[in-house]
Amino acid sequence: MDIKPENTIVISPIGDFDAEITESVKNGIRSIYGFPATILPLLENAGFAFDSLRNQYHSTPILEKLESFAPPFAIKVLAIIEVDLFIPVLTHVYGEAQLGGRTCIVSTCRLKSSFLPARINGSHIQRIVKEAIHELGHTFNLRHCREQSCIMHYCRTELDVDRKSDQLCRYCKILLEDEIKRLKKHGSEEKPC
Repeated sequence: MDIKPENTIVISPIGDFDAEITESVKNGIRSIYGFPATILPLLENAGFAFDSLRNQYHSTPILEKLESFAPPFAIKVLAIIEVDLFIPVLTHVYGEAQLGGRTCIVSTCRLKSSFLPARINGSHIQRIVKEAIHELGHTFNLRHCREQSCIMHYCRTELDVDRKSDQLCRYCKILLEDEIKRLKKHGSEEKPC
C-alpha cells in the first residue's frame, strides 16, 4: 500500500490522459502551491453528470462526488476531464471549484484551439496547466483577479488563457501565503499532542 504524506494535492484524471499532461499539471501545482502532488484516479467516468438537453456535463455534481471519494491525506483534489462542462448560469466553463473548499475540476475540451479535436501541443498543455492552477487557487480562497497577467484572472476564451502568465500576481501570492498558513495552523490544532 502506497501511503501518501498529509497535505498532498491529488490530481484525479477522469478518463485516459497523456502522461505529458498529468505530469505538467503536477509540476505546475508544485511550483505554485509548494505541496506534493500525486496522480490518483477517483472517478471512472462522469456519465452521471451528463445533461442531454445541453449535451454537456454539469460540473457541480462531479465536484460533489469527488469530495465524497477524496482520500484523507488529500488537502485538495483536482479532477481533469475531457468533456464539455457547464454550470446552469453559463454556457460553458473551463472548470469549477469549491471556493475555499477541497475539490475543483478543469476540462481540456475548450482549451484546444477553435474547440476542435487536435493533437496535443505545447500551447494546449500550457492552457490546461494554467486553468488547473487557477481552479486550485479558488480552493485556496483566491478569487478572480483584476490583474490581466495574473493566473487568477478570469478568461472567456482560450486566447485570454494564452495571454495571462502562469504565475500569481504579488497580491494573490500574499493571499495564498496567508491561506496556507491558516490551513497549516488549523491542521496542527486538530492533531493531538
